[in-house]
Amino acid sequence: MKKQDVITFINLLKKRYSDATCSLDFTTPFELVVAVMLSAQCTDERVNLTTPTLFSRCKTIEDFANIDINELENIIHPCGFYKNKAKNIKLCAKQVLENFGGEVPHTMEELTSLAGVGRKSANVILLEVFDIAEGVAVDTHAKRISNLIGLSKEKEPEKIEQDLIKLFPKEYLKDINHLFVWHGRNTCIARHPKCEACVVNEFCKTYKNSLTKLK
Repeated sequence: MKKQDVITFINLLKKRYSDATCSLDFTTPFELVVAVMLSAQCTDERVNLTTPTLFSRCKTIEDFANIDINELENIIHPCGFYKNKAKNIKLCAKQVLENFGGEVPHTMEELTSLAGVGRKSANVILLEVFDIAEGVAVDTHAKRISNLIGLSKEKEPEKIEQDLIKLFPKEYLKDINHLFVWHGRNTCIARHPKCEACVVNEFCKTYKNSLTKLK
């Protein structure tokens, strides 16, 4: 895309999803860390149904570090992969307490040193807690949209992110993080994309190719 096309693309999505925000519920930085961990291979809706019980039980980072692993597994069981997630949550809490004085760190390097926190999760935490848009959280929606539209040919999230960072001006990265999630959930749906109703289909390589085949 040309620079003006990039800006038009973003503005069209912003107009369509004017209320696009993070859909995970949290009240403290570490609650978001936990919620993001639970959201792996799980819907945000399911996570939000699970975290009230968890956050009521664990009100501090110390509570997360000290909760019995079996109790934690039972609470987060609905979110899937509960054994690995429970282990990471407890270890992450201990790392925050021991390495960062009980405060969730606010750099990419520090966040990704925590158990269960990869670059995608770190991008979400940086944006939602610290208002820092350093990159793009490439989840399943961002990956699908980037490949279908033709923003990136890569398959690995980190390589896709680098393509997006090169394409979108830094001041728009904050918007892209939210807009791709909302567009992926509401329009560019994995199995049944609503291509005709898509507000950015004029920029979509896949959609253009489908029209060419029909001619």
